[in-house]
Amino acid sequence: MPRLTRIYTRTGDDGTTGLADGQRVHKDSARIDAIGELDELNSQLGVVRALLVPGDPLDSRLAQIQHRLFDLGGELALPGQTVVQASWVERLEHWLDELNGELPSLREFVLPGGNLPAAQCHLARAVCRRAERALLRLSRAESVNSASLKYLNRLSDLLFVIARMLARRDGGQEVYWQKESEP
Repeated sequence: MPRLTRIYTRTGDDGTTGLADGQRVHKDSARIDAIGELDELNSQLGVVRALLVPGDPLDSRLAQIQHRLFDLGGELALPGQTVVQASWVERLEHWLDELNGELPSLREFVLPGGNLPAAQCHLARAVCRRAERALLRLSRAESVNSASLKYLNRLSDLLFVIARMLARRDGGQEVYWQKESEP
């Protein structure tokens, strides 16, 4: 891969950007929107990881997810390319089953919060859902790898479970929704 010696190219000044196959597309196209949402999600996961204590077992899993999100972005940058595999979805499901098994059953809706890492993970979950919606919009106009949609769907579930775990760390608690009581 060539080394970047200059970050700006001026080629995007006209409102277009280049895909990996050399094709120029508008920066507000559905494809670029989906890629941008993945980039934001990856950045949010970087913040979650920065809030974890060194050596936290969740860190290596989140690092793997960040790499896979970068792969997914690459898949979108090269139309027709398939990178995301069903096995990636299965890995997330395995982690979901494992981590959720350590938590009590839910009886109420959970509000984002509890502590900073949990709240940040809830934010990453919301961004993941937005990335999923952006990818779904793209799939209505162009061919999209179905495993990629499943991956984002499962990832948002996993981020919810991780947020629950983080909220309970060090004696902390989850924040539950409370219905407005009648006066």
